[in-house]
Amino acid sequence: MFLFTGLATAAAAAEGHKLATFPSDAKRYPDPATEIDVYRLTSPSYSSNLPEYYSRAIANNGSYLLFTCDRTGSPQVFRIDLKSAETRQLTDVEELDGATVTLTPDNRAFCYCAGRSLWLATFGLKERELYRVPDGWDRAHGVTVGPDGTHATLIEAQTGASRLRMVSLVTGAARTVLESPVGMTDPLPRPYRAQVLYRGADRGLWLVNQDGQQNRQLKLAMGQIAAALWASDGRTLLYLVFPEDHTQLHAIREHTPDTGTDKLIAKTSQFASFSANRDTSVFAGASENKASPNVLLLLRVTGNERTLCEHKATQPSAVCPIFSPDSQRLYFQSDREGKSALYSMHIEKLVEKTTADVVTK
Repeated sequence: MFLFTGLATAAAAAEGHKLATFPSDAKRYPDPATEIDVYRLTSPSYSSNLPEYYSRAIANNGSYLLFTCDRTGSPQVFRIDLKSAETRQLTDVEELDGATVTLTPDNRAFCYCAGRSLWLATFGLKERELYRVPDGWDRAHGVTVGPDGTHATLIEAQTGASRLRMVSLVTGAARTVLESPVGMTDPLPRPYRAQVLYRGADRGLWLVNQDGQQNRQLKLAMGQIAAALWASDGRTLLYLVFPEDHTQLHAIREHTPDTGTDKLIAKTSQFASFSANRDTSVFAGASENKASPNVLLLLRVTGNERTLCEHKATQPSAVCPIFSPDSQRLYFQSDREGKSALYSMHIEKLVEKTTADVVTK
């Protein structure tokens, strides 16, 4: 439970500077559709946004969450304490790309991109420029830190070419994994495999070894691939597909790259974005159905859905619901009250608890 003290405590430093802390803006309300309690964590008077859906935003112990916020004048990285809802500003940089914010796997540091540079920062607010995109190249969409915490993966582009790069988090040394005459975005390292998934110019998903060998397009279901996530053991890829026939339902599917098998998990009530809990037994989605703009849970074993609350976001694909590591909380964002704000729900009565070291079989 959040501690709604409502105390207007002074910030530890002036607004616009690192180390500034702010008291809770959290508000609890019953959802109009389900009467389940929803916690609005940040005020809609300023914009608060989660990182990219495949980024690592929540601490392994579930105690805090990283997000970007413009309350001090420009988008900066903030940390919110998920017990008190107090927030703390962690950066004071120009040209921050909020989609690139991600924790390292050990939760001791976080990475982000600002302008042409990739930065690594600790929570003691020591930071260093890890890598800068060379002249003649631009940074393409998407930056990730692999599950082993040794490298950041990003994509650079120029006219007529793009390249997949890996940057050491220790030395900052960069190497090119793959160079292509067509565009690439959204690199996603595969757990327990020396491979990287990426999205091609045709919006299809490709897989390449980290030595640049065996670059191939995955044979997925026909349609638009909206989002894709690796299962925690790296054996399968979970993805949300919008069928070419727009009268058909959006579906969550599972692909096994090592065998080429692809199967339906469940059809959805028009999920526009989705995520899986740690053992992939439950999925969360934001529906784009205008009559029912809801956040829902979907149980893998039955395919049944449970409505949690309304999101009423202008862009359902941006709602980005994510589970806490133990699967007992759900977080999402919505601009339903003005600017984008963060929301939370308790789901411990609906979803079994998972542990940080669980591996799916």
